[in-house]
Amino acid sequence: MGEMDRQIDGFDRKILDIMAVEGRISVTELARRIGLSKSPTQARLKRLEDQGIIQGYTALFDPIRLGRDHVAFVEVKLTDTREAALAAFNKAVIQVPEVEQCHLIAGAFDYLLKVRTAGMPGYRAVLAEKISTLPNVANTSTYVAMQTVKEEGLAPL
Repeated sequence: MGEMDRQIDGFDRKILDIMAVEGRISVTELARRIGLSKSPTQARLKRLEDQGIIQGYTALFDPIRLGRDHVAFVEVKLTDTREAALAAFNKAVIQVPEVEQCHLIAGAFDYLLKVRTAGMPGYRAVLAEKISTLPNVANTSTYVAMQTVKEEGLAPL
């Protein structure tokens, strides 16, 4: 059990479970649902924010309704994996708005990207003009998602 686990009790877990699904819930309603009064609930929320467990609040958008329904996963292999090369790639990939996620991978390739575009022509342009030109990219492999079965934010355990 980690240090953070000892600081999170059953009420905190209930708060996190509810907030993961209903981020705009009022403190009054949250307090009612977890079985505490408003003041202790507010204090718990503030503590969870101060500890960095709740990192912020954001709106979720429907990518299909926004015309970004094409999802591709891209394996990226670099020519150089020394720290400076990784840092250069990291700094550059953050600037590509179509890259929704980027993960450094331990395996046969170096990075796995989740790329969201308006369609195959848009993806091909992003791959050719942005991803392939990132620092130290040797080659890429693309896997196109045919259907999204599950996609949601981190749910507290």
